[in-house]
Amino acid sequence: MRRTSSRTEPRLAAVAGTVLGALLASGCAAMPDSGGIGKVELSQGSADKNLQVRVFPLEPAKGAKPTELLIGFLDALTADESYETARKYLTDDAGAHWNPEAGIQVLASLTNPRTNQTVTDADTSVSVGLPGKVVARVDDKHAYTYADGQSDVELPFTFAREKGGEWRIAKLPDGLIINQTNFRNSYRQVDRFFYAVKDPSSARTTAAGAASAGADVLVADPVYLRRRIDPLTAAAKAVVAGPSDWLSPVVRSAFPDGTVVDRVSVDEGRTAHVVLGGVDLGPAIACRQMATQLLYTLADQGKGQVERIELKGPGGTGCQLSRGEAAVTGPGALAGVAADKQYFQRAEDGVLMEAAGDTNGAPVRGPLGRPQPSKQPLGAIAVARDGERAAAIGGNGHQLYAVALADSGQAMPDPVLTTQPRPGDRAEDGLASPSWDGRGDLWVVDRDPLNRRVLMVRGNKAYPVPVEGLEGRSVQDLKISSDGVRIALVLKDATGGRSLWLGLVLHGGTKDSPGAQIAGLRQVAPVLTDVASVSWAESDQLLVLGKENGRLQQLHYISTDGSQSSDAPLQGGEGMSSATASEFSGETAMQAQAQVPPVLARQAADGKIYRLVNSQWREVNPNLHAAAFFYPG
Repeated sequence: MRRTSSRTEPRLAAVAGTVLGALLASGCAAMPDSGGIGKVELSQGSADKNLQVRVFPLEPAKGAKPTELLIGFLDALTADESYETARKYLTDDAGAHWNPEAGIQVLASLTNPRTNQTVTDADTSVSVGLPGKVVARVDDKHAYTYADGQSDVELPFTFAREKGGEWRIAKLPDGLIINQTNFRNSYRQVDRFFYAVKDPSSARTTAAGAASAGADVLVADPVYLRRRIDPLTAAAKAVVAGPSDWLSPVVRSAFPDGTVVDRVSVDEGRTAHVVLGGVDLGPAIACRQMATQLLYTLADQGKGQVERIELKGPGGTGCQLSRGEAAVTGPGALAGVAADKQYFQRAEDGVLMEAAGDTNGAPVRGPLGRPQPSKQPLGAIAVARDGERAAAIGGNGHQLYAVALADSGQAMPDPVLTTQPRPGDRAEDGLASPSWDGRGDLWVVDRDPLNRRVLMVRGNKAYPVPVEGLEGRSVQDLKISSDGVRIALVLKDATGGRSLWLGLVLHGGTKDSPGAQIAGLRQVAPVLTDVASVSWAESDQLLVLGKENGRLQQLHYISTDGSQSSDAPLQGGEGMSSATASEFSGETAMQAQAQVPPVLARQAADGKIYRLVNSQWREVNPNLHAAAFFYPG
């Protein structure tokens, strides 16, 4: 689903070319040893649309020393097979007990193994350490966790001499050990999908027009899978296995325990045929829910090659589903009907305008479309995802208003939240970052130094939302996802650094007494030490404006698992005060026969607004000078 995939894949092809050269030099790739030079035509019908290298591993060389065997074993781990050759480097006992599916340690590079002893003909056992720096880990559910490369490890291997005098690996860590170049070439990020758990306290109308208490919407759970070893079956198995440990508290799966994937195939009509075993598929509604999860997962893996799914289970049970039929619960379904609209606040008077191409725009209906009688213009504004309301913070930062964007609204309503001014208040000490989820709830940060908190506003009442795991940091800004179960937080530490974190929203309580808390905080993009702004860009990634220590400010697409969604930052970033994207997904745009809304950025020095079009920044109407420019949410 990520909108940068089209830019990412060619870069990965370049990486593959680099790896190919190294493999050919080392004899690890198959190539002809005779014949002339001829032109190679690349297939235009392949799934990846770029060159893919088939890597064939080498078996252990006769008389190889332990360090040579270890290097050969590590090479065999990246081969396009199911580790048959890799096991030939192990003793029979080690081969029977080694579990390559236990996870992956991604090292910055694979350095030379080292041992504390000189191997002689009399030795029957030797220990070898593999040093390196861990840059990422992938667990047994294929979920990725970023590491900063500061974690030094020395992975232990024990070698034993077998009958016949040949060395083999007798003890080794479970899982795989791969350098980051081979990881990027051999693995691809794929979204699998699960349903957001329902809010037991809500029965309100969502931005998509369905009752939120009964609405099902899919949430992306990114995983890393092998690129060229039956990727569709691997993706289907990843869905059936259940969500990642991190996401599991806020999502559910329609697949019963014990479900297994027997077979996956795709015909020329773009229909995926999936055969399940182990359990009965149950009633039609349950079958269709399973089919929806699989359909979106296979479509993400298959790059447009899957438009329909046929699901079959034991005893002839089954169902069929098309992408059009599944769209009502698809990822981003709660982004709202107004998700592609653009709004800005006029810098001179704070009036809220709805943008229309390169025109001057038009004031919104209601009181926010007129200058405020107060001498102090309103602060930050956020438009709800249905386009019918907006939240506005008072000019002094201590009032929060929920205002209808309708002709009937002649005057500003009373605030839904008022905080206590304090002597010596600074501009950054008041309310900040109003943000709407797709269920109709409004979220805001109170940065009062004596009472820092996050609040959820439902109706005309605000409810404090505890945030677990802050550990001395304070919430400065937030952006809630449309599904309402994930929230991006900008946290400030004691040194003033502003880092990006992602948390889970756990809803509870009753309709009369709702409650929520934010838990499971994990840092994403740890290399960014000064985050200026963040917004959701589709359902599986964030657009982040920030900079690394000692470097210029840049724009980045960051996946919700913390991995960067492209090999390089987007063009530009320095001099911008904010940047925003829309959660209006490519899929939703296709159904609405619309374009995916471009990234918007505001220049800090002069308030000029730019759109990112075909990787180039283009100035919006130069007459527009905005205090803020944004999409709903």
